[in-house]
Amino acid sequence: MFEIKHTLCPSCSVGCGINVILDDGVVVGTFPYKRHPVNEGKNCLNGRNSIKSIDECIESDASVLKDVVKKLESCENDKVTVVFSGNNSNEDLDSIKSFCESKGYQILSYADNLRKFDTSVSYDDIENASNVFVIGNILYENPLIGRRIVHAKENGAKIYVNDDLENSPTANIADEFSSKSVKEFLEINDANFDDESIILFNKVDSFEDLDLFESTNSKILPVYSKSNTKGALKLVEAISKENAVELLNDTEVLLVFNDDIVNDIDFDFKSISTVISFSPYKNDTTEISDFVVPIKSWLESDGSFTNSADLTQEFSSVYESSQNMGIDEIINKINGEME
Repeated sequence: MFEIKHTLCPSCSVGCGINVILDDGVVVGTFPYKRHPVNEGKNCLNGRNSIKSIDECIESDASVLKDVVKKLESCENDKVTVVFSGNNSNEDLDSIKSFCESKGYQILSYADNLRKFDTSVSYDDIENASNVFVIGNILYENPLIGRRIVHAKENGAKIYVNDDLENSPTANIADEFSSKSVKEFLEINDANFDDESIILFNKVDSFEDLDLFESTNSKILPVYSKSNTKGALKLVEAISKENAVELLNDTEVLLVFNDDIVNDIDFDFKSISTVISFSPYKNDTTEISDFVVPIKSWLESDGSFTNSADLTQEFSSVYESSQNMGIDEIINKINGEME
């Protein structure tokens, strides 16, 4: 029997709705959620492919958790670092933060060298802007935000793009294109910034660039690569790439909850004595991990994500096919074993 379940796309921080199609309880496809206010019946290729990861699910092995507990008990607490990832729901992040605080573990909150901005900006602000300043190839990497940029251009906005790729989809709609540093890009456009303009970005050259955005008097909308980075940053401030590397250099045991940090930070993770991944899927980080603890996937979980525009949306599990535990269950089990 075919069923259709509504949920949220986990592919980036835009916060699109997505429908998952099941045939006798087995996920067989997706299609856009027509009435969802964020993506208005559209999903990008990343969203449509988001279910492919279930083919890489990790099978449960309860014995691994006992080894994890032994390793944690044998290490000084301040030498244990926990990756605080926007791939997790707000509810799981609350559990992870409480776990770290109760044990005295270090928290590594990294958001692609971005951080939280205390501004209230909606996606409609993009379409209604007088000028749109884009840093990064957002039309390619975040197409549903890119669609709003196209609408802004149709509405008469001038589009300024700064990126490394001169022939990218984003560069191709620019009225003015440059490939300068972020600092230079902001300086040469200083006279064009006003309170009816908006700056969109999914990357920067350095953590220090972020302060420059706030001096422009324009609306600011960072587009994060992970579905709940905005939610994560409400709980724990992000650190720079340099500070993340410094923390990793001082780490003996690294706990990675539902993240592929190996692809986020240029670091020799094999230099860390023990890497422990809690993941529903195989990825590059699980490949170099000493222990891998399977967890429920987003399709099997309830929770909420907060998108780039600060909209918090709830989602419910689509199906239950594995015996894996959720993050909250695993943390409770670890706490119980360590008492």
